[in-house]
Amino acid sequence: MRVIIVAWGREFAMEVGFQEPVLAIKRKLEQLLGIPVGAQTLSVSGWELVDGLDMEDYPIVTHDTKIDLTPKPLSPPFNHCSKIQITVKFSAKQIAMEVDRTETVRSLKEKIHIVDGTPIKRMSLFFSGIELADDFLNLSEYGISEFSEIIVFLKTVNRLREEPPTRKLNIVLQMSSSLLNAASIPMEMNDSNTVNDLRELLLSRKILPQDDYLFIHKQRIMRENCSLKWHGVENGDCFYVFKGTVSRTGY
Repeated sequence: MRVIIVAWGREFAMEVGFQEPVLAIKRKLEQLLGIPVGAQTLSVSGWELVDGLDMEDYPIVTHDTKIDLTPKPLSPPFNHCSKIQITVKFSAKQIAMEVDRTETVRSLKEKIHIVDGTPIKRMSLFFSGIELADDFLNLSEYGISEFSEIIVFLKTVNRLREEPPTRKLNIVLQMSSSLLNAASIPMEMNDSNTVNDLRELLLSRKILPQDDYLFIHKQRIMRENCSLKWHGVENGDCFYVFKGTVSRTGY
């Protein structure tokens, strides 16, 4: 949707996504106008747009809504040598650390890893209820200052999600009337097997002669290179086998 940015008494249009975060819009404005993200205040009808929310969280923002941009001075000190003390809190402990205001979130995670040994990939850092993203923003631009508290949540490592287990499926092949007198053939396959694997198995066992075949599951032609799991095949399902081929457009 299009919104109208109002700044310094001037207006200009900008396209934004309905689900686009407020923080992402501020980054666009930084590139367009040169105003640092931390120095921007965006508001609609007096309501300030909060960095941790998306545009869809504000029902008052619709097509051609006017959004006021008010630049604000950055809080000093803001230089490359400004060290600050922060507290990094875990669920059962906390760590005092000295960091630079200009460090990135990624750099902070690396320091926490060195001090505590927590894997970087498992860390989610939060400040004032907002998750800190691994991007080009530095700690000051998130409002982190002297004695700020950073909360660390640990992501659960789910190997099952990365490598889902393979399931055995008992399926039934129902041949057409031109094949094996319309016989029903029970078979056992893995859900990770493709339709082409099934076809090659039938040919190798000489259950079917060399030819082109179509496999139908729940009234849909199955794709040769896709797995049974991809097709939504469940234990006990029935397939129909016919002679023939299908063009790519048929997929």
